[in-house]
Amino acid sequence: MDNHITFEDIVHATSNGILVTDARGMLLHLNREAEKILELQAGQHLGRFISDVLPLTGPQVMECLQTGRPKLGHQIIGKKVDLVLSITLIRKNGDLLGAVCTFQELGAFENMAKKLRSYKRLNRQLETIFKASSDGIWVCDGRGTVISINEASERLNGIRAREVVGRNVSQLVADGLFDRSVTLEVLKNRGQVSLMQYVQRTGRYLLATGTPAFDDDGRIHLVVVNERDMTDLNAMRRELEQSHMAVRKMKDELVELSMLELKRHGIVAESPSMQQILRAALKLARLEASNILILGQSGTGKGLLAKFIHQSSDRARHPFIQINCAALPEHLLEAELFGYERGAFTGAREQGKAGLFELAHGGTLFLDEVGDLPLPLQAKLLKCLDDHEILRLGATRPKTIDCLVIAATNQDLEEQVRRRRFRQDLFYRLNTFSLKIPPLRERRDDILELARHFLSRYNEQYDMNKRLSGSGLQLLLRHPFAGNVRELKNILKRAVVMAEGEVLDDFLRAILEPAAAEAGQAPGGRIRLAHELQRTERRLIREAMARCRNTRELAAELGISQPTAVRKMQRYGLRFR
Repeated sequence: MDNHITFEDIVHATSNGILVTDARGMLLHLNREAEKILELQAGQHLGRFISDVLPLTGPQVMECLQTGRPKLGHQIIGKKVDLVLSITLIRKNGDLLGAVCTFQELGAFENMAKKLRSYKRLNRQLETIFKASSDGIWVCDGRGTVISINEASERLNGIRAREVVGRNVSQLVADGLFDRSVTLEVLKNRGQVSLMQYVQRTGRYLLATGTPAFDDDGRIHLVVVNERDMTDLNAMRRELEQSHMAVRKMKDELVELSMLELKRHGIVAESPSMQQILRAALKLARLEASNILILGQSGTGKGLLAKFIHQSSDRARHPFIQINCAALPEHLLEAELFGYERGAFTGAREQGKAGLFELAHGGTLFLDEVGDLPLPLQAKLLKCLDDHEILRLGATRPKTIDCLVIAATNQDLEEQVRRRRFRQDLFYRLNTFSLKIPPLRERRDDILELARHFLSRYNEQYDMNKRLSGSGLQLLLRHPFAGNVRELKNILKRAVVMAEGEVLDDFLRAILEPAAAEAGQAPGGRIRLAHELQRTERRLIREAMARCRNTRELAAELGISQPTAVRKMQRYGLRFR
C-alpha cells in the first residue's frame, strides 16, 4: 500500500476550489472542491474551452492569459452561486504555460472576512487593555517561558520586555529579578495562586496573582500574571491612618472647645452622666424643641441648664424670661404669667400689663418649680400650651404667642399626679422631653472641676489668690453635698471671702468636718474609707495603664473622660513610660 502523498492529494485536500487551464484556455484540472462548488464532473469537461464550460469565469481567465496580469479577489455573481476568485499565471523559463484559478463561495468568504475583522477588532481592544493597564501583566506559555509583558510591568520590575521575553521565569528567579515566581506555583498547583513578590531592582512589593488557561486536552497552555504594587497601597494606608489621627485630634479639640463653651455658660460636665445630659440638651436646643421638663434636686443647676438650652438655640437673641412658680400667690402669679387689661382688678395699672408669655415672644419662658403651680392655673397653662394663645385678665380677645416653654421641678410629679396635686394631662404635656440632673454626690468627677471653676471666679471677683491643696480637695470629695452645686458654690464663696490664709484647707475642715460629725459619721472613719478608696482607685488606674498606650485609651478603658483620666494620673503621680 502506497502512503506517499502526491501533489494531487494536496490539491484535492484544499478547502478552496481550484481549476487549471493551459495557455489557450483549455481545462486541464478541477479539484474536488471545485466540482462541489460548480456542480461539475471533471471527467466530462477536461480538455474543453473554459468559456464554454464557465461563461462568467472563463472570460476572466482568458483576459489574464491575454494581458499577462493576474486578478485577485474578483467577484462573480452567477445564477447558481456567487464566487470570489483569484487568477494567477503559470510561467516557466519566461514562457506562459497556463493559469490557476482558486475560488470560494462569496458567502463563505464574507463570513471569513467578518470573522477576520472581528478578530482584528478584539485584538486591538485586548492590546489597548494590555498596554493601558496600571497593573503589571505577564503572559507565559505552559512551560513558563515569557511571551509578553506590558509597560506597567516594565516599570514595576525595572526591566525592559526584550530582557525577559523568550526566557523562562525560573531563570529570572535564579538571576535575582524577584525572590519567587507565581508562574512556577501555578504550573505546580494547576490553579490560581496569589503571593507577594519582592523586586530587588525597584525595592517594591508586588501582589502577584497567576491564573492558568487550559487547552482542550486539559493542559496549561498559558499563564496570565497580574501584578499590583502594594508599596503604594501601604503608603496610602499610612496616609489614611494619619488622616484618621488628624480627625481624632480635631474631634478632641472640638470636645475641648465645647467644654470651654459650657464653662463660659457656668456649666461643668466631667462626669459621663452630665455629659450625656448636655448632649441631649444641645440636641433639643438645635431642634427648638418645646415643652422640656428638667428634673433634679434643689441646687443641681436646673435654671442654668434651661438658660444653656435657650442660648444654644436659634432663639438666643430673643428674651429668656424666668419665673419661680412657688414665689408668688395664686392671683399675682396669674397676672404675671398672662398679664392683665386696664381695670382688671383693684390696683391694676391703668395701661394694663403684658404677661411673661408675651414678654417671652420669640424666645424662651422658664417655669421654675412648676410643681408648686396652683391647680386652677395648671388648667389655664395647659390651654395656653395647647392653643399657643393667652388671654389677659379682663380681656375678651386672645393673643397668639410663640415661645419655647421649659419647666423645672425638684418634686416627684408622678407622685403629685397620684395624690391629685398636679394635673395628669399637664404632666404629660410638659414631659414631652425630660432631662434629669443627678445630684452632685452621684457625679464626683464634677466636684473638683466645679471647685476650680468657682475658686477662679471668686478669686477674680474679690481680687484674691486663694487656693486648695490636695487635702482640701479630698475634704470636698468626702462631703455629701445635700445642697448640691449651690452648696459647693456657697462654701467656696464663703471660704474665699472669710478665710485668713491663702490655703483654704483649714477653713474648709472647720466647716465640713463638724457637719459630718453632726450627721453621725466620724471623721476618722471617713478618712480611713477615703484612703482605701484612693488606694483601690490608684491600683485600678495603674492596671489599666498597663493595657493602654495613652490617656485617650485609658479614658475609654475606665469609662471616664480624657481630662478626668489626666487629672487622676496627676493626682496619683502616674505617667506612661
